[in-house]
Amino acid sequence: MSELQTELLEWYFANARVLPWRDREAGTRDPYRTWLSETLLQQTQISRGSVYYTAFLEVFPTVQDLADAPLEAVLKLWEGAGYYARARNLHAAARVIAQHGFPTTLEGWRALPGVGRYTAGAVLSLSRNAPLPVVDGNVRRVLARLLVEPDPTETWLWVQAEQLIDSSQPGAWNEAMIELGATVCMPRKPRCASCPINSHCAAFHAARVDQIPAPKPRVAVKQIHAVALLITDGARVYLEQRALTGLLGGLHGVPLEVVASTRDDALAALLERYGLAATGEWVGKVAHTMTHRQFQLEVYHLTSSTALPLESPQHVALSKLDAKVLALSKLEALF
Repeated sequence: MSELQTELLEWYFANARVLPWRDREAGTRDPYRTWLSETLLQQTQISRGSVYYTAFLEVFPTVQDLADAPLEAVLKLWEGAGYYARARNLHAAARVIAQHGFPTTLEGWRALPGVGRYTAGAVLSLSRNAPLPVVDGNVRRVLARLLVEPDPTETWLWVQAEQLIDSSQPGAWNEAMIELGATVCMPRKPRCASCPINSHCAAFHAARVDQIPAPKPRVAVKQIHAVALLITDGARVYLEQRALTGLLGGLHGVPLEVVASTRDDALAALLERYGLAATGEWVGKVAHTMTHRQFQLEVYHLTSSTALPLESPQHVALSKLDAKVLALSKLEALF
């Protein structure tokens, strides 16, 4: 094990990608920046995550700045990154940290909104050199191939990660495992010949790398058909803020009504909800995939002549779904 640890860490220190959150040695990093980067990278690719990370720190350079900001400002900055529960939880946790300080234990971090075992271990190992493992998709793949386990369970993965961690520099070790999975031990076409620890890899020696780990069953995509109302006065649009909980929580968007029976019934229910008599002009369809949901929207445009409050969408946080709906208006003033 000592030989494996040495070989992987030497490779990592010589080959690690230059990333904005790797500006300090593992074990001494700022917990706020580490936490922000780990939260972003949960569901966002590194190339896009780097852009959001830099922009976020320009507006909220400290956890106190984030805690003092209104949620709307946080969501607006997060706009386009998706999985908005991350932004809501980040903001809520920042308010706890601003009042009580950064947690110093695994339990303390996991008590914060949106922080699971992975994030807690990552922050503590990178900012405090705590000997805690992490398991993400990259680490899962490396461990499964290293120990030739076709169907690794969560319990098995965490046990193996804990046994394998280099306790003298756990933060660097965790990053090395993730880096190996991201750049060498990839899901398809792994670069086994370039792997620094291929001599220790059971799957490599058994010529089973392409078979391990076994593919996870695909989650069925839920089809959602709905009607949307685009209510404008030519320069502004009616937007409502969605409930904080659930999909797109806290974001603004156009009124929607899920089609339960027919499109006409859904449109009638939507118009009745806002006391609108006109039926509106059909302007097009919008298709959008979100996690395991496929949205199909029928969009109707109405010229506002009611007391509904209109606003510019430039000043509120919108989802990509709603941005597509607004694009159908072809009103430059809306953007």
